[in-house]
Amino acid sequence: MLTLTGLTEFASALPHQLSGGMKQRVSVARALVDDRDILLMDEPFGALDEQTRLVLQQELLRIWETTGKTVVFITHSVDEALTLADRVLVMSPRPGRLVADMRVPFERPRDVVEMRRDKRFWDMTYEVWRLLASPAEA
Repeated sequence: MLTLTGLTEFASALPHQLSGGMKQRVSVARALVDDRDILLMDEPFGALDEQTRLVLQQELLRIWETTGKTVVFITHSVDEALTLADRVLVMSPRPGRLVADMRVPFERPRDVVEMRRDKRFWDMTYEVWRLLASPAEA
């Protein structure tokens, strides 16, 4: 699991010696050790800086390709949802209800930086934000 999550050289490190990104990798490794078919992730990268977040998004895509597990990923980041998902479920505020179920058209494997060059990425980003900003629909 340490190899899969890129932590091999930190196997003997204590928690206070790990960066925020490495701690998130440890969280992913802990979830994978259980060897369930579904990996549930609730805002795992929310507290990270943007650069570390992009690196870990690419790592998560690589881990997904390696394991083939189903990942249920909760995020408040529209970019992150479109980068990682095959489907994006847009929810309304309280009470939470489904506003839209959108298929993400990007092929795999994905490059988290290169996909931002695709006009469809920005069109979908706009559409999700439009749904989130519309009180009548949200």
